[in-house]
Amino acid sequence: MSAARPVLYGIPVCDTVKKARAWLDRQGIAYDFHDYKKAGIDAARLRGWAAELGWERLLNRSGTTFRKLPEADKADLDADKAIALMLASPSMIRRPVLDLGDRRLAGFSEEEWRAALEGRNG
Repeated sequence: MSAARPVLYGIPVCDTVKKARAWLDRQGIAYDFHDYKKAGIDAARLRGWAAELGWERLLNRSGTTFRKLPEADKADLDADKAIALMLASPSMIRRPVLDLGDRRLAGFSEEEWRAALEGRNG
């Protein structure tokens, strides 16, 4: 029995998501795509990711959405406040997140993804 298909979470117009999707396609790795803009993200899943990866890794502070927040929203960040911000605006979640079932990867790194996906395609 083969492992479940990976799920790629992101926004289709994001350049990094586009690179990740093209890379997966070149590797012949089948995956499902979860579009934050259309499907959103549920709190339990996001909390699980934050527990696994750290909310600091998940929160995209360099994006326009985060940078445009009022200073009060950016101050005194902790896990609960960061998760609330990401739930309110999934654009603030680092992209992409690749869910492999047994673990998640945040952001696209060809080397990290290659190591994690070795032996999965097929």
